[in-house]
Amino acid sequence: MAKQPMLKFVKVERDMPTKRAAEERRADFQEIYAEYADAKAKEQSSRCSQCGVPYCQSHCPLHNNIPDWLRLTAEGRLQEAYEISQATNTFPEICGRICPQDRLCEGNCVIEKSGHGTVTIGSVEKYITDTAWDEGWVQPVKPARERKESVGIIGAGPGGLAAADMLRRQGVQVTVYDRYDRAGGLMTYGIPGFKLEKPVVTRRNDQLEKGGVRFVLNCNIGEDMSFEEIHDQHDAVIIATGVYKSRDLAGPGSGADGIIKALDYLTASNRKSFGDADDGFDSGKLNAEGKKVVVIGGGDTAMDCVRTAIRQGATSVKCLYRRDRANMPGSQREVQNAEEEGVQFEWLTAPKGFTGDPVDGVIVERMRLGLPDATGRQMPEVIEGSDYIEPADIVIKALGFEPEDLPTLWGVPELAVTRWGTIKAEFTSGATALQGVYAVGDIVRGASLVVWAIRDGRDCAEAVMRQLNGASAVAAE
Repeated sequence: MAKQPMLKFVKVERDMPTKRAAEERRADFQEIYAEYADAKAKEQSSRCSQCGVPYCQSHCPLHNNIPDWLRLTAEGRLQEAYEISQATNTFPEICGRICPQDRLCEGNCVIEKSGHGTVTIGSVEKYITDTAWDEGWVQPVKPARERKESVGIIGAGPGGLAAADMLRRQGVQVTVYDRYDRAGGLMTYGIPGFKLEKPVVTRRNDQLEKGGVRFVLNCNIGEDMSFEEIHDQHDAVIIATGVYKSRDLAGPGSGADGIIKALDYLTASNRKSFGDADDGFDSGKLNAEGKKVVVIGGGDTAMDCVRTAIRQGATSVKCLYRRDRANMPGSQREVQNAEEEGVQFEWLTAPKGFTGDPVDGVIVERMRLGLPDATGRQMPEVIEGSDYIEPADIVIKALGFEPEDLPTLWGVPELAVTRWGTIKAEFTSGATALQGVYAVGDIVRGASLVVWAIRDGRDCAEAVMRQLNGASAVAAE
């Protein structure tokens, strides 16, 4: 009888890949987790209970076949594991690194709920795909036949690139337009290297380009090209711009020099990691070295900012968040990493104003949690008379992102938007009110996760194919 390769969670404990010491990782922008060795990946995969109702799969936005590729990994069938993994996920090596697994697959693992510690799903996913790249299993797309139809995609972030990949596999001619000089969107310029090293992104971009995806970079729609031009050139258009407009701060002194946007700060840091010149960084405006840094916000972007500031050599880094630790939206794993690296969190605090110009301090008011709001989260309330001043040389606003006014910027008033400014689009297909125009990712759902953008891009590509196949059938009649 063959030996049972699974269900070993009762005797094999959860074991994450080795994490580099905080003092070591503070000095560079390299990823903080080591790779699994083959034996360790098999061992941790073998802990999966192969449960009848895999909550890990149902709580993954892509509904990845997680139990299947865990079993294949435990059995040493890595190429098959990779094929199963990439069948539902365009960028498994990226999701394995940056998905908040503690809130998604791992947080809903059945054996985690039973007290045995979750399977290390994200780390195994990363291992499988990195092995696939090393072994040459990841190849450029080679469609069975080329089609004459073309699709223009505005935005080279995860949603746009996922759609591009799926459409090229069907032989569609795809052109991706993006405002930046490199494809990848926030994966390239928003997420720091210690979470997602840039060669991981650039090799995917290269693979797509070798597979026939055409990139038009440094292209601002509404300036370098009009939306109408793109619409006229293609059989369908997918809008995948993301949301880049930073939410602002109010209060006295909020316009002072030294109060900066999170995305500007992270983009400058990532440009330096590519070896580019950056005026904001080089002038010191977007560089935390030798400065007291205060970051305002409690999401994943705030965590990226505080951990970047530590690596740049800030003298102190503090994070202000108006709720407590249990109610913050960012990954708890990221908070722990930040604390290990020297970040101080000031829970239940909010900025009331700022002193100095250039800024030299944040007027902070202490908060307490009151009654729940409509979503069930307790609302923060100000504790009167609790104000104090937190010294700061740089204040980074990491309060989230909002959509730009695309109908105005692009001169397309008929492009319908919601009251939040996001594009109105049909659920799953991404179809808008404009014929042949679709929208996916954050520009539809608001600031969200990379994995949701990938899901939207893949779903939209299916809808576009239905449109193109329908048009082809009509033309053939």
